[in-house]
Amino acid sequence: MTPAELVAFVCCDLGAIVRGRSLPASELSARLNAGVGWTPANQALTPLGTLAEPNPFGSVGDVRLIADPATSVRVEAGPGESALEFMLCDISDTGGEPWDCCPRRFLREALKELEDELGLRLLASFEHEFQLLDQTPAPAAFSLEALRRSEPFAAEVMTALIEAGLQPEFITSEFAPHQFEIPLEPAEGLSSADRAIAFREIVRELARRHELRASFAPLLDPAGAGNGVHIHLSLLDAAGRPALFDAARPACLSELGGRFAAGILSHAPALIALTAPSPASATRLEPHRWSAGAVCLARQNREALLRIPPLVGLAGAEPGPQLRLEYRGADAAANPYLALGAIVRAGVRGVREGLAVPPILDRDPAELDEAEAARYGVGALPGSLDEALGALAADEIVRGWMPPLLYDAYVAVKRAELEAVAGLDLEEVCGRYAAVY
Repeated sequence: MTPAELVAFVCCDLGAIVRGRSLPASELSARLNAGVGWTPANQALTPLGTLAEPNPFGSVGDVRLIADPATSVRVEAGPGESALEFMLCDISDTGGEPWDCCPRRFLREALKELEDELGLRLLASFEHEFQLLDQTPAPAAFSLEALRRSEPFAAEVMTALIEAGLQPEFITSEFAPHQFEIPLEPAEGLSSADRAIAFREIVRELARRHELRASFAPLLDPAGAGNGVHIHLSLLDAAGRPALFDAARPACLSELGGRFAAGILSHAPALIALTAPSPASATRLEPHRWSAGAVCLARQNREALLRIPPLVGLAGAEPGPQLRLEYRGADAAANPYLALGAIVRAGVRGVREGLAVPPILDRDPAELDEAEAARYGVGALPGSLDEALGALAADEIVRGWMPPLLYDAYVAVKRAELEAVAGLDLEEVCGRYAAVY
């Protein structure tokens, strides 16, 4: 008997877990318009496998997963394997109207606000770190040996990413044991978050085929380096010109770009509840972990929440298209649509309200005295998920970007996660999330 080929209709839930339903590929064309049934309470599932109680859904209602054919991903099968094929979905009500708890809707509306108010389009890229759960001794960090020891996984995963149209730039071994990073070329708007989800699932699939598990967990070892997600942001005007670049200004960051950055920094504590939202996340976001040790804007400084990467003049590269903001306070526990949508809306507000352009820090924020820290606007990030959720609750603006149903469901999931790990030490918490992400 020849096995049926399956295609999965999937969505990324509030805990950043990809869930969905598979159907025979032969039925795909008949299902594209009507989608497949889904249960509202699925958005109250926690990453740890429990259902958040109470939640705003209960046992009532039905929604639909409506596949977006433009997001189709296929990883061909090897000997004795089945192909991985899926499409990312919007979640609608049974009449086809967008559902308030659809994360893709949340980002789509933020991008519309960016274009309607500022006449700008977003280019973004999610730069993931991950670790292979491999018990063999780890080679030296950043070494060629580490890359070669990972073969054929490294070559196969790059091939699969290329064939899926995700445009990987390179693969590098990283600092932590069996840790790798694969940056992707930027994509416009919604596609950038779609790519982030497809990337994770392709990496996991290739690791599985080698009887390994790829973990994107924020922190595997409390004493070691974590796995971050750096979100790179650039803006284009209606003519396709870079809107963040101005050669006459400090770090070549335009006034608009500076105000956009100011909006992000002004809402940073609340944003962390959406961008680094696991009970293990806050430990990674501490000074001198090379993640994001402080709320500030800096040039080529990996301790800052917002970093301006270098402009490379080699080979005649134009500086304008290179200028971008790198948001360093995210990890793979974040739903990419919610994280990016909130960051964009914060930036738009900074421009709309004419917030003062923040000074650009030129040193380690941990070395500043009190007066210097005040001058550069340096602040601390939330020290726990509970603190971040408190900041989100207190920030009426950020909270107001989320429909009440989405906000209530999201907070219910996060509070349930905190309850599930209460009483565990940090090493145990990291272990629970390593098994999930």
